[in-house]
Amino acid sequence: MIKSIVAGNWKMHKTPIEGKSFINSVVESLSEVENTNIVFCPPFTGLSNLNIKPPFHLGAQNCYYKDSGAFTGEISLDMLIECGVKYIIVGHSERRHIFNEGNELIRKKIEKVIYAGISPIFCIGETLEDRNNEKAYDVIEEQLESGLKGIKSINNIVIAYEPVWAIGTGLTASIEKIKDMHSYIRKILNKLYNNINIDNIPIIYGGSVNSKNADELISIKSVNGFLIGGASLDVVKFIDIVNIVNDN
Repeated sequence: MIKSIVAGNWKMHKTPIEGKSFINSVVESLSEVENTNIVFCPPFTGLSNLNIKPPFHLGAQNCYYKDSGAFTGEISLDMLIECGVKYIIVGHSERRHIFNEGNELIRKKIEKVIYAGISPIFCIGETLEDRNNEKAYDVIEEQLESGLKGIKSINNIVIAYEPVWAIGTGLTASIEKIKDMHSYIRKILNKLYNNINIDNIPIIYGGSVNSKNADELISIKSVNGFLIGGASLDVVKFIDIVNIVNDN
């Protein structure tokens, strides 16, 4: 059985002091959580001097695939590992569309993260234009095949389906669309990795998830948790979502 995941992507929010206070409040309020892994993904400046243990984990919002060197503004796996990071978001739509990260760069990052023994949260998703032009499934297949090319094992990976048009917009994909896409993702993974049990690979959903729609979304059999943006910045809302997921 897949253990549910609730990951909060803080993006460029919260100073280190604010982040530490937030995490302490969440940990104190969720002492009874048993069925869910909770991942905090603060900015890089907020990753150090935090003492948390399962089911709470630290995640990074990005990384580079080189060990070290003249790469101004980048961060290595060793730096993140020393901070206690267990998950790394790779291929988020904002990295793809704002910072022009392509499938090959994302593949290199995933390969490096897996090799380091960290769990990549591999983000995939179509734009509204892709959806309107009936290319959503083609885009998802291409992102999966390109991002995982040459990667022999995905036992340590988390797939995050985030329709780009539903991120930070207040829009949420319909239950049927989410169900169909998550099933399609498993179908592609089965094609790529027919030697492993794909049913053990968590596929989480992200796209304007909040405490009001979390119960309905987590009830979808193929949804194994959430990657949350805006709602992960509010202590009460984030705790509510974790409790909803943990109780399902």
